[in-house]
Amino acid sequence: MGKEIFSTMTRGILLLKKWAYSRVGNIHFNLGSMQIKFIMCFMLAIAFSKFTAAVEESPSGEKIYKEVCFACHAQGVANAPKLGDKAAWGKLIAEGQVIITAHGYVGIRAMPPRGGKEGLSVEQFSKALNYMVSKSGGQWGPPDKDMIEEINKEITRRKNTQ
Repeated sequence: MGKEIFSTMTRGILLLKKWAYSRVGNIHFNLGSMQIKFIMCFMLAIAFSKFTAAVEESPSGEKIYKEVCFACHAQGVANAPKLGDKAAWGKLIAEGQVIITAHGYVGIRAMPPRGGKEGLSVEQFSKALNYMVSKSGGQWGPPDKDMIEEINKEITRRKNTQ
């Protein structure tokens, strides 16, 4: 997948370069080689920044953990289960992915909703939780559409009972 994206981007950049040189040739004043290099570097920067932005839209569970969950789950703040503590996580894992995801998402005990990050989606929260579970003795997969629906139903139930 990565090679295909890179290959497609390379072809696009080469076509863009060919187009830019054809346009530069039609201009009646002479552009210096430094200006042409600057233009090409600028176009490359734009091309790669858009690619990077697209990649950044879906952060990994590890990245979300480091940005949101680490502060409490690395040290066990307020009895949060520590990353890697198989005994503490084993009890939670036994409750099931739907329940733990939904309850953590709305907040439970000392844990604030979504770990304190308001804009976190259920899918992103689930990625971080799955990362912590995988590092703590469990093995959950990413939730599919049906599981997300079940998680959302449990979130609604949980909010109505709080």
